Formats: sequence, structure tokens, C-alpha cells
Amino acid sequence: MSSPSLKDLPKVAFDLKNQLEGFNPDNMKKADTNEKIILPTAEDVAAEKTQKAITEALIEGVGGFDTNKLKHTETQEKNPLPDKTVIEAEKEQQQLIAGIENFDTAKLKPTVTEEKKPIAH
Repeated sequence: MSSPSLKDLPKVAFDLKNQLEGFNPDNMKKADTNEKIILPTAEDVAAEKTQKAITEALIEGVGGFDTNKLKHTETQEKNPLPDKTVIEAEKEQQQLIAGIENFDTAKLKPTVTEEKKPIAH
């Protein structure tokens, strides 16, 4: 990438240009610099060391765990899967409900109601 030519650079005001050219750093006031470097306290260092030691001990304990110390156990299913008879009964119940909900009344034969014995009041 090439640098821009002189005519492409923005123009600086004449007053500002004169001040910049005549700048003398000796005219500046002296100031003390305060560097703020905050060092950790002894308690912070001790806490970090103990935390690091605990973490390393934990990782070492997990990595060096002896699986021979474990006892063999038998697993027991608390929620066993249903057998075929239960599944079939549930399917029949669902089909009955679906048949009632989706019943097509257009398949019914038209009927006329006749009263053979009228009720006397």
C-alpha cells in the first residue's frame, strides 16, 4: 500500500501550522508521573497458592483413581418397560377413543321416529 501524495492530505490551518512549527517542549510545565502498579498482598498470594494446591491435588486424585476399589453392584430398573399385553390394551383403548372422536355421522342411516303410545297428561 503506497502512502498518499501531498495533494491528497488534508490541509492544516495556517495559525495551527505556525504553532506546531514553533513548538518548544522546554516551555512545558514539569509534572510528576505516578505509576500505579498494584502488587498483590501477602494474603492474596497465599490464597492463590492454597487454591492452586487444592486444584492440583484434586486433578491428581482424579487421574490416579484406582478403579479396583469400586464395588460391583447390580442395577435395578425402577421404571421397567411395559410388556406386550399392556401395550396392546393401551392401543385398543386409544383406537376406541379415536373412533369415538372421529365418528362420521354421514354413514348413519336416516330414521323416522314414531310414537306408538302417546303419553297422556
